[in-house]
Amino acid sequence: MLRHAGLPKHPDLLVGADLFDDAGVYRISPDTALVMTLDFFPPLVDDPRDFGRIAAANSLSDVYAMGGRPLTALNIVGFPDKELPLEILEHILQGGAEKVAEAGAVVAGGHSVRDTEVKFGLSVTGIIHPDRIVRNAGAKPGDRLILTKPIGTGQLTTAAKQDKIPQSDLAEVIAVMSHLNRAASDAMQSVGVSAATDITGFGLLGHAAEMARGSEATLVIEASSVPLVSGALELARGGTLTRAHRSNLDHLAEEIDVRSGDEVLVKLLADAQTSGGLLIAVNEQKVSDLLAKIDGGPCEAKIIGQVAEHDQHSIRLV
Repeated sequence: MLRHAGLPKHPDLLVGADLFDDAGVYRISPDTALVMTLDFFPPLVDDPRDFGRIAAANSLSDVYAMGGRPLTALNIVGFPDKELPLEILEHILQGGAEKVAEAGAVVAGGHSVRDTEVKFGLSVTGIIHPDRIVRNAGAKPGDRLILTKPIGTGQLTTAAKQDKIPQSDLAEVIAVMSHLNRAASDAMQSVGVSAATDITGFGLLGHAAEMARGSEATLVIEASSVPLVSGALELARGGTLTRAHRSNLDHLAEEIDVRSGDEVLVKLLADAQTSGGLLIAVNEQKVSDLLAKIDGGPCEAKIIGQVAEHDQHSIRLV
């Protein structure tokens, strides 16, 4: 909608809303630009501190996807203080503050409103050199595609909400969602990559399609090579999927060439993710160096495909 709102152009707005980039970038001097993003959502897990960590990691991720370094964060809070004790909000904020501190940034304040449900997130400002911005456009034919976190957060958290699995089964997915994309971002800047984006609400296929459009290329993704959270595919085969996979696939209907015969896996790869990994396009000669520099913590970066010359589709799923 912003692209059709007639927003005025500015020479120092280096990245705006034109190509679905993960954050805005504004130049404040020849060698310094600000990276700005905002995100918030309702709880996915029961533990308030875990929720705070996940929401903060998710918000920080947009700065990392651009190759930036987070500096400051402002809390965004919706909270039903008449129905829930404020101690819950305190734990949410503590969890968020832990992740901001881990990122080397500081919480500078925030804003809260009374709401009918809990919502939390951050507005994050980071810094980057204008010549080192990593956009979701720029992937080149022959580049390899690297994914730094497994897919399947939606299946596990949805299953727990529906009492299909115990909360204790969420340990892996909570660790994945709480993990910062900092090491992957640092590795991108060290090695030099063609393009990157982080995987969130539009799913792997949706965000890959945005990269393909911006790069005027076709992304060839090997479905069987995509790393998955333990149990995610089995839950999906049992019918546990978020509603987002339908809207994402509908949106991609004319852009995706599905050659993989596993329909459930296709749905899983289109499903919304929370605090997902980075999808990185990198020159084939740099792949080994990039993978060696990414300390994935609970995650392992994987090669999941490559970039091809543009044909009539944005995504070819094989």
